[in-house]
Amino acid sequence: MDENENLQLAELEGDARAAGATEQRAASNAKDLEAVYDVPVQISAVLGRATMQVSQLLKLGRGAVVELDRKVGEAIDIYVNNRLVARGEVVVVDERLGVTMTEIVKAERS
Repeated sequence: MDENENLQLAELEGDARAAGATEQRAASNAKDLEAVYDVPVQISAVLGRATMQVSQLLKLGRGAVVELDRKVGEAIDIYVNNRLVARGEVVVVDERLGVTMTEIVKAERS
């Protein structure tokens, strides 16, 4: 075996060790999360928002239409415990409305 082959073999062994360590960390992280699996959270899907004065709100009646700030086909916001976590689309599942996530929103650290 020449020096180049030895170097490649050493790199492969190092990669295999790194992959094994990554798998162990992932398994450990999953086990650590088991403690919170049963914690209930509130999930909200916001179709859009509107702002109006109380006098306008009081004038609304049956059949009134409130225009939202979103367009048809635009992604809706998905909140978990009042924190924006994803965006998605409205779907119908067995005659009920549902939401499919299309984008996970990265949390901004303060």
